[in-house]
Amino acid sequence: MIDSHQHVWNLERAEYAWLGPEAGRLYRTFDMHEVLPDFEAVGVTGTVLVQSADNDDDTEHMFEVARQNSLVVGVVGYVPLHEPDRAADRLAELQRERKFCGVRNLIHDRTDPHWLLRPDVDATLGLLEQAGVPFDVVGVLPEHLRAVVAISERHPQLTIVLDHLNKPPIGSDDWQPWASLLAEVAENPRVYGKVSGLYSAVGQPGDWTVETVRPAFEHAFDVFGAGRLMYGGDWPVSLIAGGYARVWRGIRDLLADVDDNDRAAILAGTARSFYRLDDTKATDD
Repeated sequence: MIDSHQHVWNLERAEYAWLGPEAGRLYRTFDMHEVLPDFEAVGVTGTVLVQSADNDDDTEHMFEVARQNSLVVGVVGYVPLHEPDRAADRLAELQRERKFCGVRNLIHDRTDPHWLLRPDVDATLGLLEQAGVPFDVVGVLPEHLRAVVAISERHPQLTIVLDHLNKPPIGSDDWQPWASLLAEVAENPRVYGKVSGLYSAVGQPGDWTVETVRPAFEHAFDVFGAGRLMYGGDWPVSLIAGGYARVWRGIRDLLADVDDNDRAAILAGTARSFYRLDDTKATDD
């Protein structure tokens, strides 16, 4: 099984603009060794580290962790999308790293919800498209989904994955416009979704239940299919939603009625093909 969405961060190695005392239990350094017992318990045999800060220090820290842990099969790093020249140089550096598998920016922390549509950002997305580098989109607003529709049309060969399915309104009775926009995004066969971070959007993150998450998962399954969905545990953010084991049990229960081939795709196959993971340890079990 491959976990397509995991973080590590080190407060002494990088600056995390979003991470302060108000983040509560997340406001500390998190290392790989802390999640390994959970991985072993649920059967994770490969994991993808995903950037947590828009700077090079965070990305370099992830690569150091990856070199020390064979369980890490991929790293989604940072390049400054809004600085095409510097992004091109940095992208060339990252492509020399064996486990480099994608790029992400924290667009949900940007005050401009249309930031992805800026000409300078668009130019760098063209570089990713040309280089065949996948792009993680961590959106939370309807405008972010609309932006994905636009950039996927402008860059038809760019492969994109929606982290956390663009945060559906779990716990709410109003699934629009998220549901219709997700369906529109999914019309492009090069756009994928991560079944990750599906916590309650009302009240506290840990207020979710399998039944409150089920409508979001079933809609994503309908519009993407298993071949474009991948599991992500979202550790350590998952700690505020009940912990890794609880989140995994929720995903497992959602997959109970999915056939074996589709389950294998969501739990490993999709991540392996999307990120083109060169792994020998991760399996479909």
